[in-house]
Amino acid sequence: MRVQLLIFGLSTKSILQPSNSLYRATSSSFIFSRKNNFVHPKTSVTVSSRNMSEGGAWTPSWYKDSWGGNRGSGHNQRGSHSRGGGRNQRGGRKPNQRTHQPTGGPPKMTKIDSGSKVLSFGAGSKDFLEQLADQRRSICSSVMEFNFNERRCRKLSVNREFNSDSGGVVYWMSRDQRVQDNWAMLYAQQLAMKHKVPLYVCFCLVPKFLDANIRHYGFMLKGLEEVERELTSLDISFHLLTGYAVDVLPQFVTEMNIGGVVTDFSPLRTPLKWVRDVTAKLPRDVSFVQVDAHNIVPCWETSDKQEHRAYIIRGKIMDKLPTYLTEFPPVCKHPHPPPSKPQPVDWVSTKASLEVDRTVPEVTWATPGSVGGLRQLELFCKERLEVYSADRNKPDHKAQSDLSPWYHFGHVSVQRSILTVQQFQSEHSQSVEKYIDEAVIWREMAENSAFYNPDRYDSLLGAPDWAQKTLRDHAGDKRQYIYSREQLEQARTHDDLWNAAQIQMVREGKMHGFLRMYWAKMILEWTPSPEVALKEAIYLNDKYNLDGRDPNGYAGCLWAIGGLHDRDFQERPIYGKIRFMTYYASKRKFDVPGFVKRYGAKAY
Repeated sequence: MRVQLLIFGLSTKSILQPSNSLYRATSSSFIFSRKNNFVHPKTSVTVSSRNMSEGGAWTPSWYKDSWGGNRGSGHNQRGSHSRGGGRNQRGGRKPNQRTHQPTGGPPKMTKIDSGSKVLSFGAGSKDFLEQLADQRRSICSSVMEFNFNERRCRKLSVNREFNSDSGGVVYWMSRDQRVQDNWAMLYAQQLAMKHKVPLYVCFCLVPKFLDANIRHYGFMLKGLEEVERELTSLDISFHLLTGYAVDVLPQFVTEMNIGGVVTDFSPLRTPLKWVRDVTAKLPRDVSFVQVDAHNIVPCWETSDKQEHRAYIIRGKIMDKLPTYLTEFPPVCKHPHPPPSKPQPVDWVSTKASLEVDRTVPEVTWATPGSVGGLRQLELFCKERLEVYSADRNKPDHKAQSDLSPWYHFGHVSVQRSILTVQQFQSEHSQSVEKYIDEAVIWREMAENSAFYNPDRYDSLLGAPDWAQKTLRDHAGDKRQYIYSREQLEQARTHDDLWNAAQIQMVREGKMHGFLRMYWAKMILEWTPSPEVALKEAIYLNDKYNLDGRDPNGYAGCLWAIGGLHDRDFQERPIYGKIRFMTYYASKRKFDVPGFVKRYGAKAY
């Protein structure tokens, strides 16, 4: 089936009523219906619609390429390390994504056309970042010429109309910490340009957030410093507000006579509470809109309930993907600058004022910010995408994108990555298909799980009923090894592979996706109860991994320990019917001794 991308605007009764014309899709091109028409030649991109049993798609939670986007190759990517084996490790025959009925045959594919192929890495080619800028400008010169799809938005305030007598618009930046490729930023600029008022970007910095330490704060602050520089060059005012949003943002809105506030979206309960608190405290005449700038298909559009099976959510996402997987317009120089420029942020003093654990050092391999993240995307496409399909599940090979830190902090849009990767379909079709399927389906399934399960996504109460029962039934099973938090944290177990994975996480702020599965399941086996196992896995992940405190991480831990988004397997001690993994199966997949040696690990 061939589906043409259609870029369109919705909701004629919304805050914004852009005057730009609709994009119309023809069988061979996108035609922009303005006086100066232009055409994007089509490029056919195949997006995998495989079932859960295909391609080793083990969980949405660890998608982000190091937290689950790196799954095994071959028919039995799950079964090669678990009992039961076989091609369909999810059990039974494969369900068809559209009819949800068991079918045989190969996985179905959906082809999506999404613009012209313009990226080139050959000699004499433009710089990668310049090529991305050209792609944005090929859509339009500013967001005012773009039909913004307002289904990306949720209106949160009682007042749905913008106060035309106001002094500006605020984008409350939270999760998506970037300027370009940011639907929330674009929506805010469109609103400000329509009403000819300044645009202000505010970030509310809390001195302490959950268990985040200087590794996480340092990465985030360097990204925000880049945001400030870019916004200044665009005549958009950046303000770092110190304190909880409910305490500082409404005050800023009142002082600056703001008429509308736009924010981005996170499905986690703490950010959701921040948004609820701000909604209640904003002046009643101020409109408040939330935009999902993190997912390709907005979380509330994908489904109106929690989905437990990939083949179901796959059908829902694939139906909507042609609407939302579009090129971004540029965030342009704002034509209505603020009356006065704010004082530059003192980033050194800001960092020194943080009340966080400073014993976990910042990493050196990852350059924070959008530029560093996009360079990592460029490197992935040039050097690793070719082998992604075959080698992504081998910790001793370098095949991952390594983009999860930039995704987590919103320095890079996943949608930008997909728009980029899919342009290499003709050269590396299998890798592209796997990467796109994993990014769109599995990552956004974790978002769905957190959004519709806000009080239980980090608890065994969020596990399926069958998993809760089997874990209760085996809670009293004897454990051969019991390790304390300190022993786990210091990588002092009898398993040298587990120790090497733990050392990698502590040292680098990341862990290979395949090893994250093994790592979490061993914690279930080595702690007194499943509840303790989940608590320790989340604690260690959130403390050391740069992508900690993320829907993907919570869903990943709950997949490994509580069977989330999985099926039941043959019963065994401790695990019950939870999927099982072994050290010896890992040795068949990759060079375990070599990996252990690389990190200087040993068995205790």
